[in-house]
Amino acid sequence: MKNKLFYSLFVFYIIVLALILYVNGVFTGSVTSLSNLIINLCFLVVIGVLFIISAISFMRLNKCTDELSNAADIISNSVKAEDGRPYIITKENYSELFNENALDKALGKYCMKLDKYHTRAGYKAGVDIEDYINEDLLDNIGLNFYNSGISGSLTGLGILGTFLGLSIGLSSFSGNDIFTITDNVGPLLAGMKVAFHTSVYGIFFSLVFNVVYRSIMSDAYNKLDRFISIFRQYSQPVPSDQNGDIAAMLVYQANMTNALKELVEIQRGISKEQTQEMSVIVDRFVNQMTASSGKQMSELGTTLRDVVGTEAKMLESNKSIVMAVDELIESNKTLQQAVKMTMDNQEVFAKELLNQKESLDAACKDIGNQLYTFDKMQQIELD
Repeated sequence: MKNKLFYSLFVFYIIVLALILYVNGVFTGSVTSLSNLIINLCFLVVIGVLFIISAISFMRLNKCTDELSNAADIISNSVKAEDGRPYIITKENYSELFNENALDKALGKYCMKLDKYHTRAGYKAGVDIEDYINEDLLDNIGLNFYNSGISGSLTGLGILGTFLGLSIGLSSFSGNDIFTITDNVGPLLAGMKVAFHTSVYGIFFSLVFNVVYRSIMSDAYNKLDRFISIFRQYSQPVPSDQNGDIAAMLVYQANMTNALKELVEIQRGISKEQTQEMSVIVDRFVNQMTASSGKQMSELGTTLRDVVGTEAKMLESNKSIVMAVDELIESNKTLQQAVKMTMDNQEVFAKELLNQKESLDAACKDIGNQLYTFDKMQQIELD
């Protein structure tokens, strides 16, 4: 019933209008002040227009909040009927939930945004319905920017009527002696009556409208919160855990690697196992056929055994060849290392020979100088 409280504004409005008409003598036929009546009627007309605009916005807001409440009921009842299955809303069926244009557009934008994040693995990111259907949307639908100022406007009209009535009364008041002043008391009181009346119903309507407005908006926000809560619980998809998907993929790859390793190990022993199985099969075959065919089948069994033996020898030979190749590769590696060490040693030896050659050259040069000096000394002694 909170969303219907705005009807009480018109009830109080009719009561105040009847009271003003009665005070000014309209019902008795003795109007004491026509100007007072006209001013009060003009103020009441302005207030009535303000109430009508607010009532229109409240009716539109109530329509939206009723649709939110009905949508919440539809979603919750559908989930209960489907044994907990989510009520899926997509861009193809979203228009079935709301009839009001503003809500329908907001839900359509939500579905379009949600569709952009849809992948085969789920939704890579989440979209919150409150980003599109929220208190701001209800404020726009209910003309909150307008209704929030009505209470102050009504108080302002009451104050304006007060000063206007005093102005009218004082403008009619004149006189220099007690007799003339007494004659002008009537117009002054008529002006004060205007000031008193407009102040009273201006403040009264302001208080009543403020209570009605806050009650209606509180009820609207409660219905919005209920819708958002139910929508998030039953209709809003949860984004997929990509980190969990990556971890699962890594585990899958690790398992595949281990399986491949096991497969390789199994394949290495296939030849040996096939040979053993073939031998068993041949033995069974020979035993059965010997019992029925005698010597010829015995010879056939001997031939098959020879074939199996030959295959086993070829297998051993292949293994020997593989081992020989491995040994040859290892020998080549060893030979390469030895050649490398020999080349390194030869390089060191060449450097040492070069150093010795340089030392011998220096020694020979020194000996030559000494012999030259000795020869000169001998020539000097002979002279």
